[in-house]
Amino acid sequence: MLEVKNVSKVYEGKVSYRALSKIDLTVQQGEFVGVMGPSGSGKTTLLNMVSTIDSPTDGEILIDGKNPNRLSSKELALFRRRELGFIFQHFNLLPTLTVKENIVLSLTLDGMKVNEMNEKAERIAEKLGIAPILDKRTYEISGGQAQRTAMARAIIYQPKLILADEPTGNLDSKSARDVLEIMESINKEAGATMMMVTHDASAASYCDRIVFIKDGKLHNELKRGESKEQFYKKIIKVLSQMEEEAREPAVSF
Repeated sequence: MLEVKNVSKVYEGKVSYRALSKIDLTVQQGEFVGVMGPSGSGKTTLLNMVSTIDSPTDGEILIDGKNPNRLSSKELALFRRRELGFIFQHFNLLPTLTVKENIVLSLTLDGMKVNEMNEKAERIAEKLGIAPILDKRTYEISGGQAQRTAMARAIIYQPKLILADEPTGNLDSKSARDVLEIMESINKEAGATMMMVTHDASAASYCDRIVFIKDGKLHNELKRGESKEQFYKKIIKVLSQMEEEAREPAVSF
């Protein structure tokens, strides 16, 4: 589903900065992959390139066999709308629109009939537990409800790949757990492929696999077994080791 092939990213300026270096990563259809690492490690840069917000300096990224960077601007806009779903930490909902209008925004842009849009929105809202608030404005709902709205918007086209950037970062613990359980359900029941950037080991324990990035390079990888609790402990251990390595003084000769 997703192939990241020998990807590097260099930001040019007075002093060039290499954010990623020769990253190779494959995500299978239906897999739920988490990306973790210290601040500045390159995990958000990787997500931005997979989401087509940015493009690699070297290497290529294929999504379902297609290289989005080779599409025209019109084709790319359509690709983002139909093939990718986005879930952000800050929700990125439009406050002037109702919950339902936010959910169906991409369908509106494609000119879908109103009855069909309403039917899709109501079906997804029912599944995510937000049917009673469809006619409310986004400033009238809670953070957990806002993130569920963002999730509904992300999956309404049944995209091939769902990308999440710290989706629980602005939520209390109960709302975060609810959102993660919904994401896990979408992944397992609908077979949606997911990639999530997170700093939260508890959130990461919902994934099938965790990729750790440090200093722009792949550092480690963990696969989940039967026990979420054991997976969580392994994630904590790797994060602790990375912190210890970061504190070690450089050896000079």
